[in-house]
Amino acid sequence: MQQTHPLEPFFQQAVRKSYEGKLGLHDPDVTGYVARLLCEFSDAGNLYCMRDDSGQPIDRLEEMERAADPVNGTAPSFDRERALRKHIGDYALFVAGMYPEAAESKRRLRHRTPSLGELIRAGKESYFIVSQFNLFEYEKEAPMFARLSDGFERWLLGLTLLREELGPRKPLQLPPPVN
Repeated sequence: MQQTHPLEPFFQQAVRKSYEGKLGLHDPDVTGYVARLLCEFSDAGNLYCMRDDSGQPIDRLEEMERAADPVNGTAPSFDRERALRKHIGDYALFVAGMYPEAAESKRRLRHRTPSLGELIRAGKESYFIVSQFNLFEYEKEAPMFARLSDGFERWLLGLTLLREELGPRKPLQLPPPVN
């Protein structure tokens, strides 16, 4: 049995309040998934878990997408592509929803942070790709990833509303990659 993260009950309630209470989005699978995602990314090391060939964290969206490509990139298998694409979708949803000012700031070019449009495109595309892995062990959760892709902007809005309710009113910066 998998042990729950200490913050999971808090995030479950907060995400449900934002998605269901504020936006009328009733999808317990997505709500639970996003709450667990917030728990996972509460450790900054998990945000940059993708590594290059030398073991350095990959912190640029275009490099993440290249790494996830099993044909032209470095993903050694389709299973690895799925795992990396899942992470890219999660990363895009989290950064765009919880750190929107990082994507909108004038400093984003200097820090190579993707724009909000780039995050939305990458998130939708990555979750769609993950949803196409719909056989065998992935069959049960594939429809949820299709819903995450189709409604990406709504799930993103719910996270933004959650962040506004939880967070400080000052701009936040993404944590740096942990080597």
